Amino acid sequence: MDFDSNGGNKRVFNRLGGSSRPSPPTDSRQRVCYHWRAGRCTRSPCPYLHRELPGPGQGQGQGQGQGYTNKRVAEESSFAGPSHRRGPGFSGNSNSWGRFGGNRTVTKTEKVCNFWVDGNCTYGDKCRYLHCWSKGDSFSLLTQLDGHEKLVSGIALPSGSDKLYTGSKDETMRVWDCASGQCTSVLNLGGEIGCVISEGPWLLVGMPNLVKAWNIETNEDQSLTGPVGQVYSLVVGTDLLFAGTQDGSILAWRYNVATSCFEPAASLKGHTLAVVTLYVGANRLYSGSMDKSIKVWSLDNLQCIQTLTDHTSVVMSLICWDQFLLSCSLDNTVKIWAAIEGGNLEVTYTHKEEHGVLALCGIHDAEAKPVLLCSCNDNSLCLYDLPSFTERGKIFAKQEIRSIQIGPGGIFFTGDGTGQVKVWKWTEPTAASS
Repeated sequence: MDFDSNGGNKRVFNRLGGSSRPSPPTDSRQRVCYHWRAGRCTRSPCPYLHRELPGPGQGQGQGQGQGYTNKRVAEESSFAGPSHRRGPGFSGNSNSWGRFGGNRTVTKTEKVCNFWVDGNCTYGDKCRYLHCWSKGDSFSLLTQLDGHEKLVSGIALPSGSDKLYTGSKDETMRVWDCASGQCTSVLNLGGEIGCVISEGPWLLVGMPNLVKAWNIETNEDQSLTGPVGQVYSLVVGTDLLFAGTQDGSILAWRYNVATSCFEPAASLKGHTLAVVTLYVGANRLYSGSMDKSIKVWSLDNLQCIQTLTDHTSVVMSLICWDQFLLSCSLDNTVKIWAAIEGGNLEVTYTHKEEHGVLALCGIHDAEAKPVLLCSCNDNSLCLYDLPSFTERGKIFAKQEIRSIQIGPGGIFFTGDGTGQVKVWKWTEPTAASS
């Protein structure tokens, strides 16, 4: 990046140590590259240092001259991956920076090393970036399922089935054998898949302007028409199937056993923008929308009984945990709601993240303790003990994790924006760290 005297570059100049700050050393090699610190220097070679200067009382160990700078720049100049920033109060790990002698240490940044991903990082445990897809010793990665070419928008594991179903914005459904991890079939549906759920023998898929329903036992399939635009969310409550749609409506169907068909039952109006999440609990239907609100509907009469407006951006995900409702939003918060006298919900606690929150999922660990999985748009997923919100670990991905599904025996699945599906498992308390 070239610097000149134009006003637009003066701010950059000042941040790098311009005239408003003490004069820097005349030797550019004694100045640390601002862009390297931010993980996005693209100059090769770079005239500035790609390491931190020694602190007070520390010597400048061997091998810290230009030869190091040129070599490191050549390897780091293309590192421009998304930033993984540390959540509040989470302390990192430190490894000895033995390359330059002395007792200096480097803190691992929460960013996965792109060179490690490509299989050619030469720094080993001295690399300042992570060489793993997770942090934490209570869970481990079992395997990775590759095949989808775009974001994984839904994962379903029907009860009693030995098949895993994944849907993607690449317009395909993939069927995976749970024993071998192999993809056994690919179904091209001809439209972006917005969500996937299973209920009994039925696999239900949200698509533009319809819901596809497959009976995996009889191979019967139906197309449920009525939605306007993409179907972003599906949920089953009592004897009804609900679909949250792009136009802000919530459509409902009832399965008629006599005719073996899903029949239109109701249309719930109230949201002004797309309904992106639905959840059923405590005889209530909860809906979250791009209009920043949450609506509470009675399953007895399908009437809206309360509208919650505490979020300041899109409400992305809703779950119920014990007597609480948990909601997350692109406003960087997870809110915990509890019923007060009269039955209305109020916020009792707000957990803040550094980035927008995309998805929530509740799970129990190997000791049956409740854990909240919380996906953020910095391509990470945090695991928190409940109710303390103490961080248990973190999962990283190449792109944002939008799908989470719980399986049997301590297994859970994540799907990200690149199309990768990963299979994770809780480890027993006495097991060795992963």
